Amino acid sequence: MMTNYQAIIIGIIQGLTEFLPVSSTAHIRVIPALLGWNDPGAAFTAVIQTGTLVAALIYFREDIWHITVGTLRGLRDGKPFGTLEARLGWMIAVGTVPVVVFGLLFKKRIEEDWRSLFVISAAVAIPALVLAMAEWLVHRRTVSGAKQKEMADIGWIDAIVVGFAQAVALIPGASRSGVTITGGLFVGMNRPTAARYSFLLSLPAVFGAAVKELYDERHVLLGTQESMINLVLATVIAGVIGYASIAFLLRYLKTHTTWVFIVYRLVLAAVLLALLLTKVIPAMPAEKEEREARHGPPGAVEGITARESSPF
Repeated sequence: MMTNYQAIIIGIIQGLTEFLPVSSTAHIRVIPALLGWNDPGAAFTAVIQTGTLVAALIYFREDIWHITVGTLRGLRDGKPFGTLEARLGWMIAVGTVPVVVFGLLFKKRIEEDWRSLFVISAAVAIPALVLAMAEWLVHRRTVSGAKQKEMADIGWIDAIVVGFAQAVALIPGASRSGVTITGGLFVGMNRPTAARYSFLLSLPAVFGAAVKELYDERHVLLGTQESMINLVLATVIAGVIGYASIAFLLRYLKTHTTWVFIVYRLVLAAVLLALLLTKVIPAMPAEKEEREARHGPPGAVEGITARESSPF
């Protein structure tokens, strides 16, 4: 059972890491594992993201208003792509499709198998190396004097590329902001624009995931007064700290690269892998291992796994 203290700590972690390109999911899995706590679970993690969602809605309220009004006016006037705001609205909608499709296809793996810390360590490291490649491209463009894209320059191909990048973030540890900022840099955006578009693109997906998980897991998440208090605590704290994180990152990227986050991720992945190989922490949540020890892995029937019972 999660305590109020644990909920507060998890809320702080969520708020600090949701918008920074370091992966909130990785930290919410790793830090409780190091402290000997139970895994908060994918559902709890998804729902407390509503706190950081509200933070983003408040921070980007003017952008969201203009995009929403522009999109609706475009539909009313029969010119759905007639203005920058209208185009951005539709680009965000199109960019959200990949994460919805892949999220539904791989829901069980995302919530169970891919929460292995071995998977998370790889998902922390590999996208960091890809982000390093993107930074190299930005450096080349800067040296050559090539124009880098701002919000007004974003096109449909850019939106689709960043949308598919967001789908990669379904793998725990990949970091939604990390992979979408990387996608933005690869298609030629400057760093502040890549971050801003990343945050705007995340809003529909985060909202949808939170609502779905809250509905699907409502009996667990809202089953007791203590569970509800923990959920509210973590969500509110995540929102307050998340707002500060957005402001910090957008200000930071105006004059800095993402190398500090790249190095941090590589160090985190190396330390995590060392802890796993030395068995300091388990790869899977203890409660999952206990469940499988009692009932067998998913698909087992009376002690016979699905593979063993198959005629093939």
